[in-house]
Amino acid sequence: SRVHITNIDVPKQILDLERQLEEVRELKNSVVKKQKYEEAAKLRDDEKRIEKDLAIAQEQWEEDAKSNRIEVTEDNVADVVSMMTGIPVNRIAQTESNKLAKLPELIMNKLIGQDEAVRKIAKSIQRNRAGLKDPNKPIGSFIFLGQTGVGKTQLAKILAKELFDSEDALVRIDMSEYMEKFAISRLVGAPPGYVGYEEGGQLTEKVRRKPYCVVLLDEIEKAHPDVFNMLLQVLDDGYLTDSLGRKIDFRNTIIIMTSNVGARQLKDFGQGVGFGTSAKKAQADDYSKGVIEGALKKTFAPEFINRIDDIIVFNPLEKEHIDLIINIELDKLYSRIKDLGYTISLSDNAKNFIAEKGFDKQYGARPLKRAIQKYVEDALAEEIITSKISGGDEIFMDLDEDSKELVVTIRKAENPTA
Repeated sequence: SRVHITNIDVPKQILDLERQLEEVRELKNSVVKKQKYEEAAKLRDDEKRIEKDLAIAQEQWEEDAKSNRIEVTEDNVADVVSMMTGIPVNRIAQTESNKLAKLPELIMNKLIGQDEAVRKIAKSIQRNRAGLKDPNKPIGSFIFLGQTGVGKTQLAKILAKELFDSEDALVRIDMSEYMEKFAISRLVGAPPGYVGYEEGGQLTEKVRRKPYCVVLLDEIEKAHPDVFNMLLQVLDDGYLTDSLGRKIDFRNTIIIMTSNVGARQLKDFGQGVGFGTSAKKAQADDYSKGVIEGALKKTFAPEFINRIDDIIVFNPLEKEHIDLIINIELDKLYSRIKDLGYTISLSDNAKNFIAEKGFDKQYGARPLKRAIQKYVEDALAEEIITSKISGGDEIFMDLDEDSKELVVTIRKAENPTA
């Protein structure tokens, strides 16, 4: 049906007759209202003649269509399956090939300051989509290490969106809920005879329903050691058996584990004092990676680390990164405000002020979000609640150099919508 509909080409003769019929009917109704009944009778005869010609033309077109059967190709079937199940077509189309080639660039536009991490992830995905990966293993398995707020979880969300066209393709499991041995059964489902036996596991059931997804195991270091033993099977063979005896396929998933191991040690001991030269910065980055990788080896067993495709250490964010991230965060805010019927813009001074208030190397980009909430969203909420803003208004925010506070200016719309 899909192929048939997309290949429908209505003959010009039928389109012309339909247009003529519409015009005659409108004209007939018009003359009837003016009580010109003789002219209306003539137009009625024209209407019947066109209807007859149209019926003949449509019948002829249907006969021709029966003799010209459209061939359904493998690609047509694959497209329909992809549409119904959300599973991407395996064959690499030219458009997808271009998208995969530009994948690092696409992600770097949304994730600032982690170019090395993005390149490693992109290489693994390109290997898989080119058909070079081991067919019995997940697309890729990674451990993301680094301080809080540097983009570990954000990268997982971006991958789900870019690869599977939906942020819903992210299966996120908070591993702090699995610190006790008895909680592990919740991942694969309760054993037979226990409450919730038929419901399936929180991990296995989600992957069974969405076999093409990004599996994010957040704060993996907090999980019970038995969780790692269970994950060995997934990393080695690409499947996990749930409590109902079903083999859940993980071969089309990207498994990402995030951890903050080593971050506390870096915070407590720091780097000492000295001039902020580029050489010292590079030395500091190497030191940070060394501390984090050392903590990783103490936390996880060698057989577990050895099965991971890549261990990626995220860099701490610098002030110049925050200056770029603020544009991404403000674009999200602009979009939400546009949905409310307003438009907003900030001066460069206002942006610099928010970036300055939202920069904290220890906590990454999260303080920036709080700064936007405090200095922009709170001020806008007050204006909206007090009915100072109406639909269609333009909002401008600038920095008052004397008071060092953001000032809201409202330009009223000529024709307000609310």
